[in-house]
Amino acid sequence: MTELRPAPAPHLRLAPTARLDLPPLRPEHAEAMAQALADPALHAFTGGEPLDADRLRARYERLAAGPPDPTERWWNWALWLRAEDRPVGFVQATVDGGGRTAEIAWVVGVPWQGRGLAVEAARALAAGLAGAGVARLVAHVHPDHRASAAVAAAVGLRPTGLLQDGEVRWEGPAGRSPDAPVSPR
Repeated sequence: MTELRPAPAPHLRLAPTARLDLPPLRPEHAEAMAQALADPALHAFTGGEPLDADRLRARYERLAAGPPDPTERWWNWALWLRAEDRPVGFVQATVDGGGRTAEIAWVVGVPWQGRGLAVEAARALAAGLAGAGVARLVAHVHPDHRASAAVAAAVGLRPTGLLQDGEVRWEGPAGRSPDAPVSPR
């Protein structure tokens, strides 16, 4: 007997930011994303290695299919830098079965780091999730990754002191304003 799987939840649309469009991440983005994420230094805090276009395409196909638990949502967006007409990273959210908590993450390719793009995208993500009814955000940040900690703080998250797989759990309410000032590093 073939198992019928429910269709994935509709993808949340995120509002564009000053410099970024945030389209849903699709398998067609794999080639350009493999180039954007090719620097091994990107994995200094997370481990692993850059994936080639074929492996990224397979990953994006799995993400597009949705999680095994039909009550959860996997939402992923490309960070499309309009000035260069290319993807430079991504943001993602795993929304729990109740739709009230989302675990979020952000990645910006090494050549585009230090420009505030992760903060810009994470704020758009937080605002979009709040608009979809998500009340709480969670992120996991390596304790030595100051830039990622600054992104978490910019969307209103605070470190909890709890460690999971060597990373600090950050939590806070969803919906921080996308134009709230960035705290200095």
